[in-house]
Amino acid sequence: MSEFRPFQAEPDQTQRLQDTPNWIYLLREFETLYRHGSAGGSKAIRSHRKRVRETLSSVIDANPVLAARAPEAKPVTAHLDRALDIGARGALCGLSRALERVAHLLTWEYGYEKVPKALARKYAYCEVLGPKGPVMAERLILGFVLFAPNTTYPQHSHKEIEESYISLAGAWSENDAAVYAPGSLILNRSEHEHRITTGQVDPCLLAYAWVGNTDRLAAPGMKLSYRRRATP
Repeated sequence: MSEFRPFQAEPDQTQRLQDTPNWIYLLREFETLYRHGSAGGSKAIRSHRKRVRETLSSVIDANPVLAARAPEAKPVTAHLDRALDIGARGALCGLSRALERVAHLLTWEYGYEKVPKALARKYAYCEVLGPKGPVMAERLILGFVLFAPNTTYPQHSHKEIEESYISLAGAWSENDAAVYAPGSLILNRSEHEHRITTGQVDPCLLAYAWVGNTDRLAAPGMKLSYRRRATP
């Protein structure tokens, strides 16, 4: 019996989304998540979910060229296996397992010119669809954020970008307002200041979607906006 070898494109062959089933399956998990998950009665969240899934469906139908990026790890990715294990036991097990299939291809990054030393060891994100690829899209970014246990992600906001987080693994809070368990979705409107903290025992893995205009998504200009201390 001949040895099974997964399909790989020739070096001079352009790969498109339909040539790479693992990327398609991952995107379809996102599409299912934004189609069938609950909006909790919120018109704003329902509208956001619709924009995400309709834009994503148009990208999948267009069968875009894949823009291969060099895989890159960060210190926090030492926690990824544990986060995926937790996710595989939860409500979003399909998304967690689909992510695991492409984990060796992910490009983890910080997104900021200057990252506090402590945060650099406890945080990173990766994009799976967007202007930088690997699945090319102009009006939508999909990706994942990974936090180590006991992490504080400082105050920040996104100009002209609407953002949603959906938890795959780990408990977390935003602006100390509530504790969100796996499966929870939270919506951040443009320029809404938010701060994230995670639990003390397990890592936290969040899927995210950014919706915005093409120019802003291509250059989001991410900045941390620490609160100023009150003058004594």
